[in-house]
Amino acid sequence: MSQSFGPVSTATTAPVTPEGQSALGDSDRRAAVRRVAAASFIGNFVEWFDYASYGYLATVIAAVFFAESDPALALLQTYAVFAMSFILRPIGGIIWGALGDRLGRRWALSWSILLMSGATFGIGLLPTYATIGAAAPLALLLLRMIQGFSASGEYAGASAFLAEYAAPGRRGILTSLVPASTATGLLCGSLLVTGFHVALTPEDLHGWAWRVPFLIAGPLGLVGRYIRVHLEDSPHFCALAQRRGAIGQDRVPVRDIFTHHGFGLMVAFGVTCLNAVAFYLVLSYMPTYLTTELGVGEAESFMASSISLTVYIVSIFAMGALSDRYGRRCLLILASVLFIVLTVPLFALLPHASLTGIVLIQATFCVMLTVNDGTLPTFLAELFPTSVRYTGFGLSFNTANAIFGGTAPMVATWLIQTTGSASAPAWYLVLAAVLALGAMVVSKETAFRALLDT
Repeated sequence: MSQSFGPVSTATTAPVTPEGQSALGDSDRRAAVRRVAAASFIGNFVEWFDYASYGYLATVIAAVFFAESDPALALLQTYAVFAMSFILRPIGGIIWGALGDRLGRRWALSWSILLMSGATFGIGLLPTYATIGAAAPLALLLLRMIQGFSASGEYAGASAFLAEYAAPGRRGILTSLVPASTATGLLCGSLLVTGFHVALTPEDLHGWAWRVPFLIAGPLGLVGRYIRVHLEDSPHFCALAQRRGAIGQDRVPVRDIFTHHGFGLMVAFGVTCLNAVAFYLVLSYMPTYLTTELGVGEAESFMASSISLTVYIVSIFAMGALSDRYGRRCLLILASVLFIVLTVPLFALLPHASLTGIVLIQATFCVMLTVNDGTLPTFLAELFPTSVRYTGFGLSFNTANAIFGGTAPMVATWLIQTTGSASAPAWYLVLAAVLALGAMVVSKETAFRALLDT
């Protein structure tokens, strides 16, 4: 298959039926699904390995990129850069979504991973505050914003791609590969940082070691792009492209999503709020929280997070399979209720828990989170028809993450400093769960119908 970076040409893809099913044989279809799964995994892995590295190295980055000052202020500034990198995510969700809905999922994903890995690699090459002064945090912010823009196409595009390839009754378990790949990126980042803290001196960590996770993204991104440009676009998109060609249709996804799918956007935004806050607090911010607020050793806190991430990865596929059997709405409501009821008590137990207790509490949070995360990508893909699926998913998911997810570590740090209570972030998480519950109460079940094409 030729490497094309323009609009998808159905002449280069397998024939499709009007329902969007590929005419490929079973073995060829399974091979295509494996390639799509591998490409989706690598792209999300690179993105979240970087986000994990930034979050887990927050105290080091604070010292390297900001002037010597109060450590708490430097940490808050580091998380402010983290939050500001999300400003472009809603815009990126619209742009990448529109490109993916017009030119093809493969086209958008092959370019988004190149831009994202390039910006990540650039962070690993940045001079520090000691070298160029205030220009260092400004350069860091610029590259983080480029990352945020490019990453906004990853999660939505990979989820839509997999959902459109999945066999009926298997969409949940197949698309759960996307959150599993994000957690694998976090786990590898956690393990690498844990090894740094155990094996290296603080001088090495602040001098050169912090650059390593960002430099790794360069070659990984090139591998991911190579796989993606050799993919065949999804059967549903190829069928859509054929229909457009037959009737001369040239729709504008951004206009259509606001004109015809406003209710779906609101539901998708509401339910994603829980994913946004919980994901970043539980999986990214927690090691820093344990170290700075509860006095747990850095190696111990990262070890606890690594164990809980392993629990998350194992559980996520089970939740995807359960959503195929019992429905998306049932599991997403259950996730909201669990967080509303258990978040504050679990946070209250953390200061008094042993290391084993901390691991168990984090693992409990991770299982609760997988009830949401194992179901969410399929639900969002099923909410919107093929012509605007990428745009609707990308806009709602990235807007919620920009407002609630990227700011979660900063808000948690600010709440603790303002209230003096180490349990303050728990109430922020409860608020997100209430919003998600409201969205799911007014939604309809999507699991037991064919993907919408029109």
